[in-house]
Amino acid sequence: MRNKLIIISSLVLMVIIGFFGHDWVTHTNNNQAKIQNSRMAPIIFIPGSSATINRFDNLLNKLNNPKSAHSILKVQVNTDGKLVYSGHIRANDEQPFIVIGFQNNQDGYDNIKKQYRWLNTAMADLQERYHFRNFQAIGHSNGGLIWTGFLENYYSSDSFNITTLMTLGTPYNFSEVTLARRTVMLTDYINKSKKLPKGLSVYSIAGTEDYTDDGIVPVQSVIAGKYIFQKHVKAYTQITVSGSDAQHSSLPENSEVVSLIQEYLLANADTTGRPTP
Repeated sequence: MRNKLIIISSLVLMVIIGFFGHDWVTHTNNNQAKIQNSRMAPIIFIPGSSATINRFDNLLNKLNNPKSAHSILKVQVNTDGKLVYSGHIRANDEQPFIVIGFQNNQDGYDNIKKQYRWLNTAMADLQERYHFRNFQAIGHSNGGLIWTGFLENYYSSDSFNITTLMTLGTPYNFSEVTLARRTVMLTDYINKSKKLPKGLSVYSIAGTEDYTDDGIVPVQSVIAGKYIFQKHVKAYTQITVSGSDAQHSSLPENSEVVSLIQEYLLANADTTGRPTP
């Protein structure tokens, strides 16, 4: 009698597992089909330390116009991993703007490590919701460090295809004014640079008030990014902007930066998010 009960229970359990297993496989296959067929290729923005998801509002207003209005979605990742969404993505918008920010938005390498782990959480949830594979990325200040950490530690070409990364005033060597002294963070990023996507095009923008720094980040710290990206990605371009609106906090609204975004991320992307010939 006991053996019969064990056999019956095992059969029932197998049926249940088979039912839910089939449902999971069907759901996974449907999601993958939607992702592979998606024409959406968002531009995803990450602000720097102490900045909120509203950091890019002025920039987004400049990039948007009646002839080319992009949806704006904002995501805040709380310290417990919970995601708080605001805004929306309009139906059939193939290149929406998505801003990802963090409840813990403080400076420091330890926090940056947490932030690019939280970015991975946000990216997985965004893909589950909106079924995109292709995207481009912009990071201001530490936002560029967060993107770099994500690409080296969590990014998988099986799940995503990033075509372009633009960083604005990103301190790859923190506050060091000479390339001869490498911080622990810069050394870590260099050591993992082989994990960067091979087809990635990187544009590193430095701002200068006096050709030394942008008021906060030394130019040499921005330039240190070349040791991370050169020879490991498809293309790496260093660009310096100067003038009265090239201070660190003003870089996202700098007219030359806006033009560079329009040229390299907006005008030169087709509906798949890949650069046009």
